[in-house]
Order: sequence, then C-alpha cells, then structure tokens
Amino acid sequence: MILHTKRLMLEPLGTKHYETTYRYSTDPENSRMMCFLPCDDGNEVMRYLKKCELQWNQDLPEYLDAAIINDGVHIGAVSIEFLENGTVGELGWIINKSQWGKGYAAEAAQCFVQYITEYLGVMKYIAHCDAENYPSVRVMEKLGMKRKSIHGGRKNRNSDEDRMEYLYEMTISKVNDL
Repeated sequence: MILHTKRLMLEPLGTKHYETTYRYSTDPENSRMMCFLPCDDGNEVMRYLKKCELQWNQDLPEYLDAAIINDGVHIGAVSIEFLENGTVGELGWIINKSQWGKGYAAEAAQCFVQYITEYLGVMKYIAHCDAENYPSVRVMEKLGMKRKSIHGGRKNRNSDEDRMEYLYEMTISKVNDL
C-alpha cells in the first residue's frame, strides 16, 4: 500500500522508520497529550514497529499504522484500530512537532480514511483526544467528524492527572461521500 495526497505519501509504518519514529514518540513535548506515549526507550519503539509490520501482513488486522512522508522525510503516522468486528475504525495520528500547524495530520487522515473505506468497507469512524488538544479537535472537524461526548477518566501516559476527553464520530453513507 502506497497512497499519495497533494503533498504527502503514506506507506506501511515499520522498522525502516525507527529513527524518525523514535524522535517523535519518545519526546515528552511531542506526545504530552497522548495515552500511550511517550515511549520509554528505543526497545519499546522497535517492538511496536515490528508489530506494525506484522499487522500489515494479516488478512484481518487489529490495527494499521501508516508512515506520513513529506518530501522523502518521515514526519509522523496515521493509524486505525478496528473495533466491533472491523465495522468501526478508531483513528489516531501523530506529527513530529517540527511539522505542526501545516495541515499534514488532516490531509493524511483523510487519505487513510478513504483507503480504509474503499478497500476494507469501514463506514463508521471514531477518534478520541484530550479535551485540551485543540489541534486534534481541528483535525477531527476537518474530517467531518462531530463531537459525541466529553467525559473524564483520561490518563495520558506522562501524567497522573485525570483529564477530560472528547469522543468524535462520523459515519460515511457511501464511498463517494469522501
């Protein structure tokens, strides 16, 4: 799978992306509002990337992660976890902080949603974010997602603080709606 947008290329995330993934996934500032990041060390990053490669080879993957490439440089990732027997996709993304504010997350996520919808038939998507993660809120809204709820109980990995979390959702009625 290789996907292209106007500015980006998406390809399966894997061990060849180790160094750049390590940079953004171990940086506390880059991942401060994430539930599962920052990674503790390079071993954790490598284990995850190996799992990503295995998922791309499954007939029915649990999740898929795509590397976001801009001008030949890996700048982040977009992901989907398959829920409810593969009928719902939970979206996620991360962009290296040096590339924030350029619209790359929304562009990559839109492309990935189109691919997942066309090739795997997923029509319902959800996404969560820390209620103070305004850039992720903007990405979800650019995708056409609507806020469904706000609730407490979110624990970001680098904080013991109980946080508020938004849930966004969208249902695509037909592939042509993308």
